[in-house]
Amino acid sequence: MKKRFFLLWALAVASFSGLAADDYKLGPDSKPQEGVPQGQVTKFAWTSKVFNGTVRDCWIYVPAQYDAAKPACVMIFQDGGGFVTTNGQFRVPVVFDNLISKKEMPVTIAIFTNPGHFPPSGPGGKGRDNRSFEYDGLGDQYARFLVDELVPEVGKKYNLTSDPKGRALCGISSGGICAFTAAWERPNEFGKVISFIGSFTNIRGGDVYPGLIRKTERKPIRVFLQDGSNDLDNMHGSWPLAAQQMAAALKFSGYDYKFEFGDGGHTGKHGGSILPEALRWLWRDYAP
Repeated sequence: MKKRFFLLWALAVASFSGLAADDYKLGPDSKPQEGVPQGQVTKFAWTSKVFNGTVRDCWIYVPAQYDAAKPACVMIFQDGGGFVTTNGQFRVPVVFDNLISKKEMPVTIAIFTNPGHFPPSGPGGKGRDNRSFEYDGLGDQYARFLVDELVPEVGKKYNLTSDPKGRALCGISSGGICAFTAAWERPNEFGKVISFIGSFTNIRGGDVYPGLIRKTERKPIRVFLQDGSNDLDNMHGSWPLAAQQMAAALKFSGYDYKFEFGDGGHTGKHGGSILPEALRWLWRDYAP
């Protein structure tokens, strides 16, 4: 009896104190399915001129259903190395295989790009990471990197749509705000965004977005947001509060948006578990 009482008490305390269950699991769409054609992933390195001197790893996923005679949709993943793996939290190639096969999303080529870094200046030197500068900063520099460099490079080999409704961005944490910033700056290029635990806080001024959204004419961007009640709270701000402010601003301004708020922390567990759902929602009415 005492043991049962203690268990019930512990569960009650956890629910009232906001402790994260964080028990999100991957569903069948995130696992290989028999009979589903598999796309191909290739890797390449890129030296940027927009972020002059930086180098980065990139990957391209091409679905088995790709037909060079028809423009394919394109989706770009920031922090791409974490999204392209097939044994991590997101497993994008597997999810794409399954959803494209079921025609629950269009034929879509995925571009995965890591943030840039500056190589060591000499033997024995240490390189320098450029992630926060690229991802957390406001303005159009990252959008220019995508539009002027990365997408045209992939477009040399594959037939990519120029329709912004067929071009999407995705990221997690600082990559999440980065995805939103690029679409915000170039809605004529990117019409869809998924942001997992996005850093809409004052790392480099990103906390201004809720106010900007409310005071700026609505842009043609569809936005999927995810966060958790136990996400970060530090000197830059509160991630859960910032996400709720973003969702409220998008609602106020009449955006086509969806907000999934769970109890997780600053991880990709929740986001990975709902990635198939997010993709279905994002592409739900796309007609080329």
